[in-house]
Amino acid sequence: MTLVASDLDRTLIYSAAALQLPLPDAEAPRLLCVEVYDRKPLSYLTETAATLLDGLARSTMFVPTTTRTREQYRRIHLPGPAPRFAICANGGHLLVDGESDPDWHTRVSRRLADECASLAEVRAHLLAAADPAWLLKERVAEDLFAYLVVERPLLPEGWVEELGEWAETRGWTVSLQGRKIYAVPGPLTKSAAMNEVARRTGATLTLAAGDSLLDADLLLAADRAWRPAHGELADTGWSAPHVEVTAGHGVAAGEEILRHFLRASGQGQGQVFRPPTDTRRSVAAPDPTRARRAPGPAYR
Repeated sequence: MTLVASDLDRTLIYSAAALQLPLPDAEAPRLLCVEVYDRKPLSYLTETAATLLDGLARSTMFVPTTTRTREQYRRIHLPGPAPRFAICANGGHLLVDGESDPDWHTRVSRRLADECASLAEVRAHLLAAADPAWLLKERVAEDLFAYLVVERPLLPEGWVEELGEWAETRGWTVSLQGRKIYAVPGPLTKSAAMNEVARRTGATLTLAAGDSLLDADLLLAADRAWRPAHGELADTGWSAPHVEVTAGHGVAAGEEILRHFLRASGQGQGQVFRPPTDTRRSVAAPDPTRARRAPGPAYR
């Protein structure tokens, strides 16, 4: 069995601001809205990607893998059958047929209490260090981690890096994604949840994709992985021997990643998007060399 664990935002689905459509409007690909928020369309993928995802979900163990809370994840309506498993809150919640597995959450919570500073301490520091001139919102997600919504252009240079250094000494990590600055406990990882799903399902091949530093452990733990040519990992130059980079940017990268997933899982669809001539057309890409799976953390 092939297990496919993929990040969602800016990997498979995209807001209007993140689409990065390179063509004139008259030549743009048709888009499918998969999320509505506050009665307004919010997230999209191309109609071609929707077809690919439907096929992927029917032929593999497709596991949506996100830092979103359960409530935020449930706003998304992806094409294809409902996933048996989904990973939310950066691995803090493992959904099984739509419901959080209480045993998994207890194991995660116990490890966080043992290995890193408390959420209360980190949240207090975030609020004390942030400037109201650029801070829009402060939120706690699932009582597991915190994040800030900021005016990105007003964010002082070096502020995120300084926060990251402070957090690292307390066992936490920091990630800047769009207008959000996440502070997440180091032991709270997507890879641990993916490895648990692989154990339960007996998966023999794991594939993954993601665009942010919070996805790095997931990509490293998979047998093969892809990251978009945009995003936090791209901005920092992050790489690994078995992780490939898409040719496309924005929503086209999401379509390309799905083609890679299908091809790697033996389901065909080996046509890969090549920009910028036409986001609706694809050309063949060589089959990349399979890399060995790097171990990820597990909760016991």
